[in-house]
Amino acid sequence: MHQEAFISTIKQRRETLGITQQDLAELSGVALRTLKAIENGKGNPTLSTIQKLLEVLGLEIVIQVKQ
Repeated sequence: MHQEAFISTIKQRRETLGITQQDLAELSGVALRTLKAIENGKGNPTLSTIQKLLEVLGLEIVIQVKQ
């Protein structure tokens, strides 16, 4: 998934669930500043941070290997 699509998916899912950035930050244990940077396309989140956000949002990343 490309970065723009990832960012869009995170933001859309958060909004669909009706939770604020503050809520997501608290629920995931990710700093609000970090979350805002990610959603603004300025962050470079670690895999751990991505995992925390996806877990709260009920999302997962699927890696497909093309043969």
